[in-house]
Amino acid sequence: MSERIKATYIIETPHALQKAAEVMAGEQSCGTFVRVPGETDELRENHSARIESIEELEPANGPSLPGCKVPASAGANPIYRRGRVVLSFPLANMGPSLPNLVATVLGNLFELSQFSGLKLMDLDLPQEFADAYPGPQFGVPGTRKMAGVYDRPIIGTIIKPSVGLSPEATAETVQKFADVGLDFIKDDELMANGPHSPFEKRVDAVMRVINKHADRTGKKVMFAFNLTDEIDLMLRHHDYVLKAGGTCVMASLNSVGLPGLAHLRRNCALPIHGHRNGWGILTRAPSLGIDYLAYQKLYRVAGVDHLHCNGLRNKFWEPDDSVLRSARGCVTGMFGAKKPLDYGKDGYTVMPVLSSAQWAGQAPDTYKALGTTDVMYVCGGGILAHPSGPAAGVVSVQQGWEAAIKGIDLETYAKTHVELAQAIEWYNQLGA
Repeated sequence: MSERIKATYIIETPHALQKAAEVMAGEQSCGTFVRVPGETDELRENHSARIESIEELEPANGPSLPGCKVPASAGANPIYRRGRVVLSFPLANMGPSLPNLVATVLGNLFELSQFSGLKLMDLDLPQEFADAYPGPQFGVPGTRKMAGVYDRPIIGTIIKPSVGLSPEATAETVQKFADVGLDFIKDDELMANGPHSPFEKRVDAVMRVINKHADRTGKKVMFAFNLTDEIDLMLRHHDYVLKAGGTCVMASLNSVGLPGLAHLRRNCALPIHGHRNGWGILTRAPSLGIDYLAYQKLYRVAGVDHLHCNGLRNKFWEPDDSVLRSARGCVTGMFGAKKPLDYGKDGYTVMPVLSSAQWAGQAPDTYKALGTTDVMYVCGGGILAHPSGPAAGVVSVQQGWEAAIKGIDLETYAKTHVELAQAIEWYNQLGA
């Protein structure tokens, strides 16, 4: 295997950037702090990581993380240099294995005392990973087909309260959501198989409502049942949803991990809605962890179909430029895809899920920035708290996206669309 994996990092160190990058490359391939028996020149040539490039950035004002050892040559006032470093690793070191890829490109790097900051920013994977993993089964086109929505975003919401509702109470809520015209509903990430709402009883109750609604209207609402659990239970619960006529399952990615998600995908006949809850642990520190651009590629290879990306002007910490970069990443092809929106198998593209304090007001900015309606637009209070009720809330969001697609100013469009006008007045009053 002569192919190589490229990993891009932002590093911070009081050492020379070249020296620090050499330490990274050695630690995560065949090197150690001293040459050992058996470490031949041939072995080093075939299995060492390589430094592909180093770009020096503006230095930091001081160490971002504790525990960094400053070289004696740095003196009393060391410079904490920052740089963008690209390393490449031989595929022969680990083969096309996602768990071992993570051990290689992340692994012990964060323990190294030479660094006061280190973050994995991006990954470039060879074709062998596409050959080894099935990737998304449905992605954007398959999800649109299952939901029956083609010319606008898939508009959805989340079951709240997060926990505590019985299966029957959940089904009653789903009935209300279906009646007001939502395309998509999901379990909260905290709701999976709790004693107050056993998974199979919840599926029975919810699918009775959804199937009856589909028989009556011809529209089957997509419901993402949260099957996050032990692997054998996830597979059993997937089969139960499929048999009941369900059209989506959901997994908390950081809970089930890459092998768990990949195993589910290989035994799955439904779209997998990927929730990234816990992602803030991995990325919120600017100088530590993994950027979403790298993170989402791992789970796309493993086989997820939808990926949460937050939303513009959200209720969390994430700035808009990060949200947009994340969403663009999901619809940018991998493995040499010839165009940004390459929805073929080689593209491995997935549907971005935009949520968190979303309402009609963010639609124009979102569409202008992304240039596509291939998103799931998931609103809670942005629909349910509409002053004229949830049905008007759904219509207002649809109207917000209509205005965006037509290139009409939101306020202008609202003059002839009452639900949108009410939403603008209400949510602006709330400071949304």
